[in-house]
Amino acid sequence: MTSPASETAPWSLTATQARTAFAEGRLSAREIAESALGRIEAANPALNAVVQRCDAEALAAADALDAARAAGLPEGPHLGPLAGVPVTTKVNVDQAGQAMTNGLRTQAGLVAAEDNPVVANLRRAGAVIVGRTNTPAFSLRWFTRNSIHGATVNPRNPRLTPGGSSGGAASAVAAGMGALGHGTDIAGSVRYPAYACGLHGLRPSLGRVAAHNFSGRDRHIGAQLMAVSGPIARSVADLRAGLQAMAARDLRDPWWTPAPLEGPPAPRRAALCLAPDGMTVAPEVRDALRAAADRLSDAGWSVAERPCPPLREAAAKQLVLWLSELRRLGGAPVAAEDDPDTRIVYGRLCALAPAPDLDAFMDALQARAALVRAWRMFFEEHPVLLLPVSGALPFPDHADVGDQAGFDAVIEAQLPQIAPPFMGLPGLTVTTGAVATPLGESPVGVQLLASHFREDLLLTAGEILAPEPAPLA
Repeated sequence: MTSPASETAPWSLTATQARTAFAEGRLSAREIAESALGRIEAANPALNAVVQRCDAEALAAADALDAARAAGLPEGPHLGPLAGVPVTTKVNVDQAGQAMTNGLRTQAGLVAAEDNPVVANLRRAGAVIVGRTNTPAFSLRWFTRNSIHGATVNPRNPRLTPGGSSGGAASAVAAGMGALGHGTDIAGSVRYPAYACGLHGLRPSLGRVAAHNFSGRDRHIGAQLMAVSGPIARSVADLRAGLQAMAARDLRDPWWTPAPLEGPPAPRRAALCLAPDGMTVAPEVRDALRAAADRLSDAGWSVAERPCPPLREAAAKQLVLWLSELRRLGGAPVAAEDDPDTRIVYGRLCALAPAPDLDAFMDALQARAALVRAWRMFFEEHPVLLLPVSGALPFPDHADVGDQAGFDAVIEAQLPQIAPPFMGLPGLTVTTGAVATPLGESPVGVQLLASHFREDLLLTAGEILAPEPAPLA
């Protein structure tokens, strides 16, 4: 096979463009993989987004795809929705033969014997895994730095956070080191890095994407109810393909649900909430929300400004569940890792959400039922909600480990990140452009929420709002 006549480097293609080039025979899977690996070689030293390279594995997978395509086999990964597409996986999921560090020195030797279901589904869809991406220790922050792999840099603006905890995934995609990034989201860890790096990110519904790390035990109920895997990409079409791949059947996750990717017809109605629960929202974010509402209206949607169901209550209960696993062990894993950032953030989070007794823990789960009910009824009237990704533009890097006031500002701004996972809701970050700030140019975007298993509504609305993917240099 030969490369296209154009001078576009294969690494700069979106996932759907790469898949089409492979399917049409304009590029081999090896050409695409070699180009992505070359891009990692060139760009990663300055960004530290990819912390485990998968060169040999990637080239072997690409060669297998090329051989299957040449043989004209009637089925297999070479016909999948991500066939030939270079992707990255996050270091907090099992990948056979790779360390599942989760950003921890104490897990440097924890090498997975088999793939997490989400990784297995990416392979079955024809994805070529080119590397594994960075996360903060314990995947605990909206910033990405740890004591084993170091800090990740935002390629859009190095003075800003790349986001977290999937900061490595977003940095890699924004720099062209993989067309699609796998991330996880328990409190915004897909949606916020996409926002910070000027990308799109989809948090699927609870039960949509199967996942489990066989290198450890099952997680406790908080993570079971709130943690999901999802894609980060440069186009909404790529998110569709990523979701299709990740959501494939795998019964090893007892929460996995065989819900259709396309739901029944729904009215094209959206609610706009500029400042949920009275939170402070930056003028640039409000402007982006109003512009997004106008675009939906111009596309024939009915958009009305409405208050949304409670977020603050959900966020408070989310923190109870989120912190429960580390608290179950008396914070011993945090002490053993002795990561400076984690010590600060974990301590401040615990002060914000005191340890519950059994009754308080049961009350949190009871409150979840009422909140899910309220949100489902809201979406019955307004199938899509348009609201901030964050109340602030992307933070200066490591703003959470400075003084207490800085941490408090981060927590307040992240209310729309923390709350939706408590109800298991799907959420979509759509980048809408950039604005000038004293720290330089900053990405800005909006968030869309919908009811359970209605990612199709989010993606349909997101396609209206998303600009064309910017060329990569």
